[in-house]
Formats: sequence, structure tokens, C-alpha cells
Amino acid sequence: MDKQQILIVDDGEVNRAILKEMFRGEEETYDLLEAENGQEAISLIERKENIVLILLDIIMPVMDGFQVLEYMHEHELLEKIPVILVTSEAALDSEEKAYSYGVADVIHKPFYPHIVKKRSKNIIALYQSKQDMQKRLKEQEEELMEQHNKIRRNNEFMIDALSSVVEFRSAETGEHTRRIKYFTRIMLKYLMQYFPKYGVTQTQVDEIARASAMHDIGKIAIPDAILLKPGRLTADEFEVMKTHTTLGCDILEKAYRDKSSTFYQYCYEICRHHHERWDGNGYPDHLEGDDIPLSAQIVAVADVYDALVSPRVYKSAYANNQAYDMIMNGECGQFAPDVLECFALAKVDFFNIVEVIKMFDYGEQ
Repeated sequence: MDKQQILIVDDGEVNRAILKEMFRGEEETYDLLEAENGQEAISLIERKENIVLILLDIIMPVMDGFQVLEYMHEHELLEKIPVILVTSEAALDSEEKAYSYGVADVIHKPFYPHIVKKRSKNIIALYQSKQDMQKRLKEQEEELMEQHNKIRRNNEFMIDALSSVVEFRSAETGEHTRRIKYFTRIMLKYLMQYFPKYGVTQTQVDEIARASAMHDIGKIAIPDAILLKPGRLTADEFEVMKTHTTLGCDILEKAYRDKSSTFYQYCYEICRHHHERWDGNGYPDHLEGDDIPLSAQIVAVADVYDALVSPRVYKSAYANNQAYDMIMNGECGQFAPDVLECFALAKVDFFNIVEVIKMFDYGEQ
């Protein structure tokens, strides 16, 4: 391992010699570097990688000590390399200025070498301990992040698998859930950009988009005679179908352990309320206006649009423009004005996703 380096910056040769003398007998631990002015000091700082302390004078030719501190501040080096200012100036404002840059200590000339040495070694030890701790914390953070990502990947797999069961049971192509996630994410990004009043964050965008995959999970509990009926449902059958919202919540409550998490909250909101409508004419709770959770409002539009542009056993697919107009004109129920505006902003994105899916013809795979 390379030896640690201590940089002594002073235009006085005698002062540099005195400071070097302090570390006599410790040559196996430290390499002592010298600079006659700030410019030489910066050159060494740029070239050397193992400097653990800088003993810095203020008044020097070519470039003074404060200019060195300014350089280190601009390059964010003062957190990594401690600086002890060794100066003949006793002015309080100079000392305050030095501390404002973040120097570790200020020692006035004439100084006692054994005191400077003791302070120097204490500061080196303190900074190294701090850096070691930061390194350990970073490693722990990376490890925790990897564990989090692994859990998230596993959860994502289970969510997609569970959602696929619903789609296969209802004779859909298996791509409905994936499209809903795309549509939901796109609308949320427009909401985040153009409607900051909602305070939606990127983390929420990710969680709500993932949670959207659970919107129809309750259809697992719907009888085949209704779920797979090759035609329109009767009024009584439709009432049974509507229960997939509350049945899905029952499944979530039994299956999900951490009910305090925001992800569970989004899953529950979306599962229960993605058929609510702004005017209160939705189901199952007939919520209206802002009583409908924002996550469910977004997924509701995504779900309706995908249902319109996708073929079903009882209907053909509507064209993109026709489906868009039907939603905007209120033919599929009333939606929040802000949500509709996000849908309008996302119009081209939605059309592109549908066309790309048609191009690859997932339904034939």
C-alpha cells in the first residue's frame, strides 16, 4: 500500500523545514511533500492521490492560501483532505474566513512543533475514521438497495404472474396488464410535470404503475359462466362482475402482510376504486370528485382506453381516435378534468403504444 502523504505549503524554507522535522522517524508512514506557493500546492494536489493532510500558510507569492482553499472548495476536496492553516496572521476575520471554507484547524506562528504534530495526527485519524465510516455506510446502503431491488423484482414477478392468471382466465391476450402499466406511468408523468399541485414524485409514479397491475385481481373469484360469457352480461350478471373490485381487496387483505406500506395502499385503492366515476355514478362505493383516490382515477382512464382499443368476445376493437373521443366526450363515464387533460397530453403516446403492440401482434404469440 502506498504511504500517506502530508503536503507542507509555505514560502518560507525555514518554516517548511521545521514542519518537516516534526515527522522525523515516521518516514515509513508518511511521505512529506513541499510547495513554496499555492500554485505548486494545487499542482501536487492534482497529481497526488494519497494526501491525508495539508499544512497551509496564508501569505505566499504567486497564489496565497485562500486561493488554494477556494480551489479545494470548488473541487469538493475539503471533505476528503483536511487542512490546517499555519499562519502568522492573528486577524479574526482571516480566521473566520478560513473556517468558513471548512479548514480543520488554525494554528498561529510561532508554533510549538509537538502541538502541531499532535493536532495533525489527531485530525488525520479523525478524517480517516470519518471516511471509513462513510465507506461502510455506502457499502451497507448499496447492499440494502440490492436487497430492496431483489425483493422488488420478486414482487414484480409475482404480481405479473398473478395478473396473468386473471387474464388467461378471462381469455385475454396476456398483454392487458402490461399496457395498463405503460398507460398509467405515462399519465402520471404528465401529471407530475404539468400539475405540481398534486405533489406526485417519481417514487409514487413507479409504485402506482406497478400497483396498477393488480386492478382486476378480483376477477379470479368471478364464476367462469360470467367471466367467460361470449356476449354481453345481463343486469344480474353485471352486478356479480362488479364485485371483482371488492373481492380483489379481500384477496389483497389476506395475501399482503405489510398493510402499512404505500404500495399496498395503492394496490387497494386501485383494485377497489378503478371503476368509480367523477360524478358518483361508478362502483362499488359511488365515490365522487376528489374522494376517489388519484391512483384509481389514473388507472380508470388507462383501463377504459385499453378496453376500447382491444377486441373482446362481445365486440371489435375501436380505432384509437374513436376511443379517445369516447372518453373525452364522457361516453364511458365522467373523469376528473385534470386527469382528462393528462390523457389529452398523453394521446400520441397512447396511440403509439397501441400501434407498436399491433405491429408485433402479441395476440398471436
